[in-house]
Amino acid sequence: MSAMSFSAADFRHRALSDGVQSNADAWREHGDILLNPGVVPYLEGLTLRDAAVLVPVVDDPDGAKVILTQRTAKLRKHSGQIAFPGGGMDPEDRTPEVAALRETEEEIGLDRGFVEPVGRLPYYMAMSGFRITPVLAVVRRGFSIVPNPDEVDAVFEVPLSFLMNPDNHIVGSSVWQGRERHYYRMPYGERNIWGITAGILRTLYERLYA
Repeated sequence: MSAMSFSAADFRHRALSDGVQSNADAWREHGDILLNPGVVPYLEGLTLRDAAVLVPVVDDPDGAKVILTQRTAKLRKHSGQIAFPGGGMDPEDRTPEVAALRETEEEIGLDRGFVEPVGRLPYYMAMSGFRITPVLAVVRRGFSIVPNPDEVDAVFEVPLSFLMNPDNHIVGSSVWQGRERHYYRMPYGERNIWGITAGILRTLYERLYA
């Protein structure tokens, strides 16, 4: 692909054209679920709490960037991992978009006035008990980042072109509940993007760029 294929405008067009919101079962067809088809019955048997994350794609002339965070080591779940901003949906959150924008403001101080939601990916069913809706968004430059030190150690950006290059999608494995489980990881400099975040990014690639 050319560099222009990874502009925010092109990302917006692809996201708006995807139409995933009409298919509640699409999560079975993408990402690390395809590496671990045997976990589908387990996930279907869980009582999952709804959550939402923002996939913030920054509009830059030299190519779009994706905002990611590193969670603090003191969090109870997924501590120290690379993550999208987001979290559990509250009763007053009318939609995943509302939840994702609220959580993003709380975690990294990104003013929602700079954020344009443009679509959703399929649910990501997490073994930790969450049904996550990834909300795709284009972010206009001019924003400020103020990380919440209770939740976030660092905020950084990665070129969309790097994350959407399948050569950078490495399959790893570990033992979970006595069985080998496979997952994606996307090392970027000193950062190891893996687990839920890499699974969502792989789904983004499969839905919009493959």
